[in-house]
Amino acid sequence: MRKILFPIVIGLGGIIILLWLGFWQLERLEWKLNVIRDIDAQVDADPLPLPAVPSRDADNYLTVIMQGTATGEEIRFLDSGTAAGTGHHIISAFVTIDGRRIMLDQGLLGINDADARALPPLTAEVTVQGNLIWPDDVSGQAPVGDEWYARDVIAMADELGTEPVLVELFAASQYDARLSPLGVNTRNIKNDHLEYAITWFLLAAVWFSMTGFYVARSMRSNGD
Repeated sequence: MRKILFPIVIGLGGIIILLWLGFWQLERLEWKLNVIRDIDAQVDADPLPLPAVPSRDADNYLTVIMQGTATGEEIRFLDSGTAAGTGHHIISAFVTIDGRRIMLDQGLLGINDADARALPPLTAEVTVQGNLIWPDDVSGQAPVGDEWYARDVIAMADELGTEPVLVELFAASQYDARLSPLGVNTRNIKNDHLEYAITWFLLAAVWFSMTGFYVARSMRSNGD
C-alpha cells in the first residue's frame, strides 16, 4: 500500500490543480464575455456630446458626436491587425467648434497605397461620430519620427499638444480621401479562454488515466 500511496497523492494533486485551472479559465471566459457585451452596448448606443472631462473608467468606448476641424498635424500608428489590412492609423489633432483640441483616429492609411499617401489631409470642418478610447496597445519600441508603435494617449497628447482624449472615428459628414475608417469593434479582442479550459480539462483526464494505469500496474506487481 505504501508503494502506491505516493503516486496516488501526486495523481490526485495534479488532477485537482488541472481541474482548478480549467474552471478558472471558464470564469475568465464569463468575465471576457461581459467585457465584450459592455463594449458592444457602448458602441451601439446613441451618440452623446463629448464630455467636458472624459473618464477612462466611466467613458471608455462611449459613443460621441462632435463638430470641428483636423489641423493636419498627425501621428501615424503602425497596425497590422485591422480589417482593412496593414497600414497606419492617422491620429490627428482635431479642434472642435467650441475650441477644444483633442485627438481623432481618422482611419487606416494603407501601407502600400502610394496614391492615397500622395493626397493632402482633409482639413475642412466636419461632423464626426466615434468612440472615446484608451487603447492598451503595448510596445517596447519608441516612436521613430511620427511613426508610433502603441497608442499611448498621454504621450501622443503631449506630442500633438492636445487634451489626453482620443476618439476613434466611425462616421463623418465628409471623409478623408486617404483613409479607411475602422471604428471600434470587438472582433479583434482576444478571447481564447474556452480553448484553454478545454486544454486543462483534457490534461486532467490524461493525468487521471496515467495515475490509474500506474496504480493498477503497481497493485498487480504487489500481487505477484
